[in-house]
Amino acid sequence: MHVWTFEAIGTAWQIDTRAPLPSDVQAAVLARIEEFDRVWSRFRPDSLVTEMSHRAGTWTMPDEADQLLGFYAELHDATEGAVDPAVGQTLADLGYDSSYSLVESAPSSAHGWYASTATFDFAMSEPNVLTTRGPVLLDVGAAGKGLLVDLIEGIVGRHTHQFTIDASGDLYHNGTTPIRVALEHPLDPTRAVGVAEVEPEDALCASATNRRAWGNGLHHVIDARTGRPTEDIIATWVVVPQSCMRADGLATAHFFADPAVLMGRFSHEFVRMHADGRLEWSPDFPGELFV
Repeated sequence: MHVWTFEAIGTAWQIDTRAPLPSDVQAAVLARIEEFDRVWSRFRPDSLVTEMSHRAGTWTMPDEADQLLGFYAELHDATEGAVDPAVGQTLADLGYDSSYSLVESAPSSAHGWYASTATFDFAMSEPNVLTTRGPVLLDVGAAGKGLLVDLIEGIVGRHTHQFTIDASGDLYHNGTTPIRVALEHPLDPTRAVGVAEVEPEDALCASATNRRAWGNGLHHVIDARTGRPTEDIIATWVVVPQSCMRADGLATAHFFADPAVLMGRFSHEFVRMHADGRLEWSPDFPGELFV
């Protein structure tokens, strides 16, 4: 296998293929990542999301907006409001801001797009048109990187049918045989809690509270209902057929929701770890757990 590694959107990427990707395919991959980041990043001063944080308005969104925000609406409903793309200001107040200060600058508060008291309510008035009635700082980290992997899969998949894309926790695999992926212990990266068997055209997402942690118990997995980091669940792993976006979003949802609710609404398999080290998993999770 040929391995192409690069840095983008603040994380490491690796694309494995049978033969090196042509330069024009690599250029298309990097251009699509830049295009996505220029819209959705809350860390860039020139992004559309940053502009939306300053004023109300009617915004022309990219084609993927309906898909991404529509999935967020599903997750919002399934988690009773815990997963919400309007938590950007909460994260910034806690210190996960555009300058990565990691210093809590203001008391955090709930920022929900459906909150009746919100001053920044927004809605899709028509396909790809978003209307905001006040400043809102979006953070689509719960599902956005997974969607970006899906978009890159579309580019790479037009050139070859055997490849694996790994965007540091968001993985999409295609080919003729499954691959085995270790499930890293969230408190000890030298250990694994199990191994997942990822079949061709499946996606695996891993999420853990220690990946972006700072201060006194602060991290990036925020309950939009309270404005505070979640405490009970510390890591999740989700396998979904054909959609890294859905694997990514459901990995976040499993920090908050009853697994029975999520299993009843979404086609997926999961593992999650509690703060006391207990593991929960779906009966048909593809792989082996070390318990």
